[in-house]
Amino acid sequence: MTGALEGLTVLDLSRVLAGPYCTQFLGELGATVVKVEPPGHGDDTRLWGPPFLGPADSPESLYFLSTNRNKKSIVVDLTKPDGREIVSRLAAGADVLVENFRPGTLERWGLDYERTSLVNPRLVHVAISGFGQPGRYRDRPGYDLIAQGMGGLMAATGEPGGNPVKIGLPIADLNGANWAIIGVLMALYAREHSGKGQYLDVSLLEAQLALHVYATGLHFLNGSSPAPMGSAHPIITPYQAYRCSDGWINVAVGSEKLWGLFCDALGLEIAADPRFSSNEARIAHRDDLEATLTARFATGDRQHFIDLLGGAGIPCGPINTTSELYDDPWVEEREQIVRLPHPSVGEYVGTGYPLKASENPPEPASPPPTLGQHTREVLADLGYPAEAVEALFEAGAVS
Repeated sequence: MTGALEGLTVLDLSRVLAGPYCTQFLGELGATVVKVEPPGHGDDTRLWGPPFLGPADSPESLYFLSTNRNKKSIVVDLTKPDGREIVSRLAAGADVLVENFRPGTLERWGLDYERTSLVNPRLVHVAISGFGQPGRYRDRPGYDLIAQGMGGLMAATGEPGGNPVKIGLPIADLNGANWAIIGVLMALYAREHSGKGQYLDVSLLEAQLALHVYATGLHFLNGSSPAPMGSAHPIITPYQAYRCSDGWINVAVGSEKLWGLFCDALGLEIAADPRFSSNEARIAHRDDLEATLTARFATGDRQHFIDLLGGAGIPCGPINTTSELYDDPWVEEREQIVRLPHPSVGEYVGTGYPLKASENPPEPASPPPTLGQHTREVLADLGYPAEAVEALFEAGAVS
């Protein structure tokens, strides 16, 4: 089977997380991805660590490895005219360009969409930034933490009365990357009809607004904002974590039918109690309900309750550490661990593509590249003669 995007070329001018995560999975879908890195250390995340893997004289950052498989690495100095000419030629032959420079940077280099689209009208240009291209925050640098805070996530996360807490993984970067992938697929489909590419403006902050769903509705209904509630849900209960004698589980009772089954499974004669007989009543008497359930869950270990509730059809599950998650045979059954030979670290291990397809299944093509691993190969593919390639190396335009 061939990848759905086989035959397409992605020019990756991005670094750190949102852009590389986007392009890694475009490569998983079959596209050829050429990653352009600056001379010296390359992508910033090649220096992020520890941990570093591989030999001491050429270590690889675990962080970099996590989001850069399925790519070829070429080192180009964009401050030099010859370097910019190489990227211009790459853009002329690419289907998609992904970048996350600060707004205005590519304009200064003559590599902005307005100019690249003149020579390649079919180019889909994706610009990922913290706050978008136009707008009052255009020139601010954007990082995941800043977007989580400004995007309302940290104000709604954590325990009541506690300090602001970010989500434990870089959700702003990853969600922004996912919207970039959606945008690319939309633009490629539209190009099939129009013959033209387009410019996609993706911001980390807007990607967080898209997560608010019903919270946005509540704001415009009554001016309210979500407050930290630990693991509890503002509209449904019981729908949260409970401590068992040896750990924590999550329980999601999302209907009145499930509420009755839940009470029966736990041996609690409270289903018809007026305080708890409807979700609205349970919300009004949340503290009383939590006291009852907290005491009940403290009487056994978490596997006991998972078996008990799961057998009754109640959505539930353990709150796993990462180690517990990857010890679960389900992860291997779903092919969610990717292992590939790597030239310097021995074996690359990463997360799998979270989607299964019957006709064009995404597949990992290659491990993350070493810095500049494919510079000569890519230049040759662009039509540079061998002597011209050597001259570019000598001039420091590439490495």
